[in-house]
Amino acid sequence: MSDASDALISLQQVDKRFANGVQALQSVSLAVQPGEFVSLLGPSGCGKSTVLRLVAGLDRASAGKVLAPALRADAASDTAFVFQEPTLMPWASVFDNAWLPLRLAGVSRRNAAARVMPLLQRMGLEAFANAFPGELSGGMKMRASIARALVTQPRLLLMDEPFAALDEITRQRLNADLLDAWQARPMAVLFVTHSVLEAVALSQRVLVMGARPGRIVAEFQVRRPARHDAGFRDSDDYVAQCRAVSRSLEAAHAATA
Repeated sequence: MSDASDALISLQQVDKRFANGVQALQSVSLAVQPGEFVSLLGPSGCGKSTVLRLVAGLDRASAGKVLAPALRADAASDTAFVFQEPTLMPWASVFDNAWLPLRLAGVSRRNAAARVMPLLQRMGLEAFANAFPGELSGGMKMRASIARALVTQPRLLLMDEPFAALDEITRQRLNADLLDAWQARPMAVLFVTHSVLEAVALSQRVLVMGARPGRIVAEFQVRRPARHDAGFRDSDDYVAQCRAVSRSLEAAHAATA
């Protein structure tokens, strides 16, 4: 388990019980270091998204502590959240959707261009800056959503199954785009996914959660190249690590039966 003493965020023995009596989380402890990429895997309904909501401050723990000592409480730009659905404003262009967080912070459209356009270029959307969401494919919408999340240069990026609805080829391309963006400007990423292949391909650590009430049942340090290498997914080492994580996930699923 990663050391919580110098973590960007940490959960310490966190429980979450909803008003209807459902115990979503029980004694969850985890820590994410500055610049670290961590994925959460687990059975459906095990509380992965609840963890993200607690970290984002969108919900409160019933017990335990959620700590973010290095994040400024008064700076919403320190944390960005990418949901499973792109949630773009349909009446606004790609540029204006990406500009939105800066606009809310008082940055003019003209001054925002120096931040927005390089991100759109990195996400392959430079030629679509004036297009509207209804004119975009699902993958392009998600790229726009990621650009909007990154425009404030957050120290923490929370991602809740952002690529789940995409076809495999588009998903792998967006995986590569995300890794490129993370390596260009390191930030902590807490990434929820159901895909073992995706978790191992992206992450430095993979945390496996058990069935509800959710808790961390296994942790894997991913052995991967220091820089993104498209050949990693074809390596025997990648396959072996995916197999080990899959076995742990299968055990977590079996516990739900």
